[in-house]
Amino acid sequence: MTTPLLKIEDLKVSYGKVPAVNGVSLEIFPGDLRVVLGANGAGKSTIIKAIMGLQKPREGSIRFDGDTDLLRLKPHKIHELGIAWVPEARQLWNTLTVIDNLRLGGWIVRDAAVVERRIQEMFERFPRLGERRDQVSGSLSGGEQQMVAIARALISAPRLILMDEPSLGLAPLVVRDVFMLTREINAMGIAVLMVEQNARQALKVANWAYLLEVGHIVESGPAAEIAGKESVREVFLGGSA
Repeated sequence: MTTPLLKIEDLKVSYGKVPAVNGVSLEIFPGDLRVVLGANGAGKSTIIKAIMGLQKPREGSIRFDGDTDLLRLKPHKIHELGIAWVPEARQLWNTLTVIDNLRLGGWIVRDAAVVERRIQEMFERFPRLGERRDQVSGSLSGGEQQMVAIARALISAPRLILMDEPSLGLAPLVVRDVFMLTREINAMGIAVLMVEQNARQALKVANWAYLLEVGHIVESGPAAEIAGKESVREVFLGGSA
C-alpha cells in the first residue's frame, strides 16, 4: 500500500481557550489534489498553519513522507523537506518587483543559477509575469498577484503545495483560471492540499474532499461523490440545482 505523503491524526488546535480544530485526521498521497471545504471560521487555515509549524497543536500528530514528525520542526525546516505554501491573501512583498519576489521563493536552493533557471521557467508558464517582471508586485491585479504567489511556491520545486483560500477576493473569471492552474500544477506530479470556501469550483478539480464544520471533519470521500450528495449541495453548493 502506498505511504501517505502527509498524514494528520487527531489534530487539536486552540487559540487560547477557544478550540479551532478538534480531532481532525486526514491524509494526502503522492499525486493527490485534495480539498478541505468549510465556511469562514471552520478551522481550515488553522490546519495549514499547523502543518507549516506556524501554530502549535495541543494534541495530535503530523507526519510527512512516512516518519518525519513535522511537529518537531521549525517552519523553515518543514519548507526544506519539500512543502511549499501559497498563503491566504498572497502575502507578497508589495514593494519588491515580481522577479525579486520569485527569487525569495528560492531561498532554500543553494545554486543561484538553478533559481534563475526556474524563474525563467515560471515566466514561460506565466507569460504575463514575464511582461511584468520589473513591476512592483503591489501594483498588480489580484489575479496577477496570485500568479506570483503560486510561482513563488513552485520555485522551490516542492513535493506538496498547501493552498490557503486561493480564490479569495478574485473576480469569477480569475477564480476559474486559478483552479485550472491548480489542476495543471497537480498534473506536474506535485501533490496539492487546498483549503477553500468555493466548494463548487474546488470539487471540479479535486480528486478527494473533506468537509469541515466548526473544527470537525463531518464527511470525506471522492470529490465527485461528495459533490453529488444532497446535504453537500444544500450546505456547500447553495442549493440542489
